[in-house]
Amino acid sequence: MKTQHLETIKNDKGLMLVLGLLFDAIGMMSFTIPGIGEFADIIWAPIAALLMTRMYKGRVGKVASVLTFLEEIIPFTDIIPSFTLTWIYTYYFQKQK
Repeated sequence: MKTQHLETIKNDKGLMLVLGLLFDAIGMMSFTIPGIGEFADIIWAPIAALLMTRMYKGRVGKVASVLTFLEEIIPFTDIIPSFTLTWIYTYYFQKQK
């Protein structure tokens, strides 16, 4: 039942965008807190990578997961909206191939 619910979410591109925007906002929030933000990134980076892998399967999910982890763990790169960029790639650029 759990995987069926997850597949329903993945088929709803609007919901995937909202989740991506939410996760990007969470990642950017740590950027706004000097000192504490970098510690929060140590916790958020693996969580964000796991979420990315769960949201996008296959090669896209694996590559995006690594890039998201690096984006979150490297200081001052929190501004990059990796979840939103992956959504754009998945639903617009990948579909055109």
